[in-house]
Amino acid sequence: VQLQASGGGLVQAGGSLRLSCAASEGFISRYAIGWFRRAPGKEREFVAGIRWDSGTFYADSVKGRFTCSRANAKNPVYLQMNSLKPEDTAVYYCAATSRVGNSYVPDEYYYWGQGTQVTVSS
Repeated sequence: VQLQASGGGLVQAGGSLRLSCAASEGFISRYAIGWFRRAPGKEREFVAGIRWDSGTFYADSVKGRFTCSRANAKNPVYLQMNSLKPEDTAVYYCAATSRVGNSYVPDEYYYWGQGTQVTVSS
């Protein structure tokens, strides 16, 4: 199973981007999807997640600015990013897990997609 994150780009501070995470049809609805990011010189960090029941959870740094959602039971999963800041600059990844509950740790995710670069200019 492969995941694919897309939608990254260059945006000015205060702007918005919407990332998408696509996978094999029917697959993504059975899993919780997490979004992670890795900035240059930093560790990979949790950003947002959506459980199989569509409940969402977020890192404190993005609460109120980012929204994770599913289009429907199938593809894709979205990460709407508003009020972007330069410190949001990173490569963003989506990942899938079958664990129940909120998973904040990368090791709890089984499948990973290729990242998409988000660059926020000041």
